Amino acid sequence: MLAGAHVVTPTGTVKGGQVAVEGRHLTGASPANAQVIDVSGHWLVPGFVDLHNHGGGGASFSGTADDVQKAIRTHRRHGTTTLVASTVTDDMDVLVRQAGLLSELTEQGDLAGIHFEGPFISPCRKGAHSEALLRDPDPADVRKLLDAARGAARMVTLATELPGGLDSVRLLVEHGVIAAVGHTDATYEQTVQAIEAGATVATHLFNAMPPLGHRTPGPIAALLQDERITVELINDGTHLHPASLALAFRHAGAHRVAFITDAMDAAGIGDGRYLLGPLAVEVSDGVARLVEGGSIAGSTLTQDRAFKRAVTVDRLPVEDAVTALSATPARVLGLYDTVGSLDPGKDADLVLLDENFDVKGVMRKGDWVVRPQLG
Repeated sequence: MLAGAHVVTPTGTVKGGQVAVEGRHLTGASPANAQVIDVSGHWLVPGFVDLHNHGGGGASFSGTADDVQKAIRTHRRHGTTTLVASTVTDDMDVLVRQAGLLSELTEQGDLAGIHFEGPFISPCRKGAHSEALLRDPDPADVRKLLDAARGAARMVTLATELPGGLDSVRLLVEHGVIAAVGHTDATYEQTVQAIEAGATVATHLFNAMPPLGHRTPGPIAALLQDERITVELINDGTHLHPASLALAFRHAGAHRVAFITDAMDAAGIGDGRYLLGPLAVEVSDGVARLVEGGSIAGSTLTQDRAFKRAVTVDRLPVEDAVTALSATPARVLGLYDTVGSLDPGKDADLVLLDENFDVKGVMRKGDWVVRPQLG
């Protein structure tokens, strides 16, 4: 029993509340002879859910099984208890092999699935992806990745204006996989077509897409205005101006915003030279950029930092930050019946934060990842 905290629930914050854990689940009543831990003055929030993450702790989800586990452990220590592994553009044979590895870890319960970011993206908005390895979203190639993932594919990012884009969106929908619009040079009208075909997520809204224009509104307007779209936001202070983040929240609401990290190897480590797929990256002052060309190359963000920035810099209500970090991405993944809130019966995934919103404890499925650091 964790007692005395500000407990953030789907209906609001309970001051001096309590959360009971029995086995791997949250329970509505205190277990008999429960150990009581006094966490007065702290915040208790649901474990964070990250839809879009390439690695951390000096390791990548494009690496070996040991690399993947190292990245998972890094983000768990920062409160991310549900994690989707994102790949980066590479040769199709490489992606197929990596999908096989990541699917095994998904089957084991270490990951919540796979997100393929690339190679089906626009060379005009490639960001930190190798242009030589990009290709049009041919449904046959998309199907090849889905087959390799053996049911673990959760999301594929597409430039839906490219040849085969809309057919690939329909294919993904048929297989229960999220079609995400991103790294796109689409017009407003082309984006509307993608949404009508079944796309439901905007990959890191504002980044790697045409800016909002008053005569050519582009994809941003189409993605923000449609209630069927969940928009990813990278809240690291580099990818977005605070006014852009505020615009997204004001227009879409927290129920349609999913904070993501888009993290690469340097997350949880620090500055230095790294690889993102086949491309060299230099991280300086916490900002990752390609050595050649200088494009932003993912982030060094962890979800606890995204949370703290949201409430202390962006001045979002704590409840809205929790929704964007837990409930909304859990719903997108179809996992809200088991994670994403502190409702009884769900997995005992929770994060303990102090009054400054720094992590003081992390629990996943009833086991402490970070034991409470109190006093």
